[in-house]
Amino acid sequence: HLELKRGERLAIAGETGSGKSTLLKIMAGLIQPDKGNVIFEGTRVLGPEEKLLPGHDKIGYLSQHFELLNNYRVEEVLEMRTVVSAREAEQIISLCEIGSLLKRKTTELSGGERQRVSLARTLLAKPSLLLLDEPFSNLDPGHKRLMKQTLQRVEQVLGVTTILVSHDGADLLSWASRIIIMRKGAIIQEGVPEEVYQFPVNNYSAGLLGDYTLISHEDTQDIIDWAGLKTNTPFVFIRPEQVRIVNNETGSLLSIVEGLYFMGSYYLLMVKVNQKLMAVQVNTKQYHRGQTVFLQRL
Repeated sequence: HLELKRGERLAIAGETGSGKSTLLKIMAGLIQPDKGNVIFEGTRVLGPEEKLLPGHDKIGYLSQHFELLNNYRVEEVLEMRTVVSAREAEQIISLCEIGSLLKRKTTELSGGERQRVSLARTLLAKPSLLLLDEPFSNLDPGHKRLMKQTLQRVEQVLGVTTILVSHDGADLLSWASRIIIMRKGAIIQEGVPEEVYQFPVNNYSAGLLGDYTLISHEDTQDIIDWAGLKTNTPFVFIRPEQVRIVNNETGSLLSIVEGLYFMGSYYLLMVKVNQKLMAVQVNTKQYHRGQTVFLQRL
């Protein structure tokens, strides 16, 4: 069960097979639910067993495969779905940055270009709710950033409420106003991005959003004390950026460097404390295997 407010950016994260895409297709009226209802603006959404042409006029669904008819020009594909005015259509084409693609054939487009054309085609049908199924899964980092920027402009300018699903939760943190974590068809955690990232309910939820170290009562007492794990709390998750390297200060934790990995804008330092591996984010590559360092939790 979930509810969505107008103007909200809802992200749904989960591993492959967790039910994300099925949920989105049920919302769009493309799959008949076994039980339960989808209520959109006060009216139940009909499934394909109840309607000749599946789907809902005000709910736009964009597949991760962003299918486009072959051997058609982009402008022809867009015209087939357009219900907005010429001025609104021009605005949508500009927002999706596809003005230079209108005369090209769909078979001549790159993956990122096909996706932006598919998004524009969906928006030209003037949906009130936009459902995006894994929109970043087939994109390189550059096109992924462009797609995120495009979605933010669409939400700001057109006011379209959006639900986005992804198996990579880290892609959703900078975009969503609320995140839902799904597993085996059920919601296991829900909240604002900062809350879900910093306080995951289990390993599964933590791993979807990035690197982490799990501290539990099975660890040695010095690690438990350092992490601040309370007796009535079963575990605590610590992200790499929540730890820093310090001198031998009171309350710091002695560790041995196991490895250093370049991550682009930072380095991921793997250290071992009493046979337990921990991840620490650092900004320099000065560390080497076997070196002694002291950890302080932020």
